[in-house]
Amino acid sequence: MEEKIKKYLSDLEKEKGIKILLACETGSRAWGFPSPDSDFDVRVIYKHEKDWYLSLTEEKDTIEYFLENNEIDISGWDLRKSLRLLWKSNPPLLERIQSPIIYKADKEFLTGINSVAQKTYSRIATIHHYLSMAKKALEEVLSSNDYKLKRFFYALRASVACLWILEKEEIPPIEFRKMVNGLDLPQNLINRINELIEIKSTISETYLHNGEQDLIRFMESCIERADNESKSLPASKGQMDDLNEFFRKILA
Repeated sequence: MEEKIKKYLSDLEKEKGIKILLACETGSRAWGFPSPDSDFDVRVIYKHEKDWYLSLTEEKDTIEYFLENNEIDISGWDLRKSLRLLWKSNPPLLERIQSPIIYKADKEFLTGINSVAQKTYSRIATIHHYLSMAKKALEEVLSSNDYKLKRFFYALRASVACLWILEKEEIPPIEFRKMVNGLDLPQNLINRINELIEIKSTISETYLHNGEQDLIRFMESCIERADNESKSLPASKGQMDDLNEFFRKILA
């Protein structure tokens, strides 16, 4: 599948007249808890030739393709759009520039954007994304006795991300186990999380699960704490000049 994805990416560059700066995996495969039938969620950051940006009108700055009977989802953002989102500490963007599964990358770009991301990182902006996701996913889990384990992990990962943002100044890692191991969580919860990751790696995404009251109470406590403390978190101290300088450097 990796070779197929790389071939699709090469074709995409030729078709659109773009250069891919980063193509990576996101979603459950990058987070570290895929199921055997998990889709491939490929996310791309790309640039056009410099003249494309010198226009009075702004052209479409996104791409999206579903391939192999929707098993491969390729979508991407133009460089300028990506950097505007970085200014707002957009969590999906912060995740993809950390992805452990990379199909194609310009090393200078990847190093540079991670450096700029550290300067512009806003804890208060980032926690709102994960808090909203945690609430919505946990509500779905609690709406019935049996629930998709996939949805449970969405709630769990977002809840742990909230805790990370409250307790640490660093950007939350995309890899779930890095977040779990980087926090001072009770060992019984860590053990159960690892057991559930192993279970998920062997069953279909349609599998229905139940129980896990200890982890549900843990998620509820993370959400409650985030609700109470998120408003006091600091905003970004980054400068737009840093983003503009990086933008011009990559276009040069």
